[in-house]
Amino acid sequence: MWLKTLVTSPISVIALLVLLIALFLRFPINFPTSHSQRLFSTEELSLFNGTDQGLPILLGILGSVFDVTKGKSHYGSGGGYNHFAGRDASRAFVSGNFTGDGLTDSLRNLSSTEVKSVVEWRDFYHKSYKYVGKLVGRYYDSQGNPTKYLKGVEAKAARGAQLLEKQKIEEAKQPSCSSSWSQDDGGQVWCDAGYPRLILRPIEMALTGKISKRCACFEESQLGQSGLELYEGCDYHANRCKA
Repeated sequence: MWLKTLVTSPISVIALLVLLIALFLRFPINFPTSHSQRLFSTEELSLFNGTDQGLPILLGILGSVFDVTKGKSHYGSGGGYNHFAGRDASRAFVSGNFTGDGLTDSLRNLSSTEVKSVVEWRDFYHKSYKYVGKLVGRYYDSQGNPTKYLKGVEAKAARGAQLLEKQKIEEAKQPSCSSSWSQDDGGQVWCDAGYPRLILRPIEMALTGKISKRCACFEESQLGQSGLELYEGCDYHANRCKA
């Protein structure tokens, strides 16, 4: 009876509305949308490193923050990937250095292919885990806008992808050697048709900044070309060489 009176009384309805508004203001409810994600500081992100069982586990990569709690066995305390939790350690995804200065978000001096790999790791997390926000700093400013550094990283990765595709097309013109390795015989390369020769990979060298070669098969009429390197100890007309 008293509940009916409370609901039907105009004064009681107003009082109830005031109470609800007061509760809402005191305990605001966040309704996340696709247009707004949380902005994290480095200090805030560090709290979500898997040591507090009451908090989700978060990691950052290229300034994007993901909830990896469902992979707690890997990212939680004692897990094999716990070094990624609570921070942006973008560089470590390709460097393999999981200690000290290796756990940094800087990609300075990485090659185009390495930067491309980091971007692909970010894409993996977008597909596999929940995206929850952005880390303010190197990749996003205080308003959540991408920085010049992030745009430069993505441009470098795109150039790397284009060069790798070009390399794939160019190398398809000259068939690669077959190869094998065994503990007894070591490495071997051979050509079912033609003769194995080492040649430089200029695009790979441009991408990585390191000398890179591959084994390709050449017909006898092509063996006089410059830049072809015979395997050490291999006969000029042998179709199989130790590598």
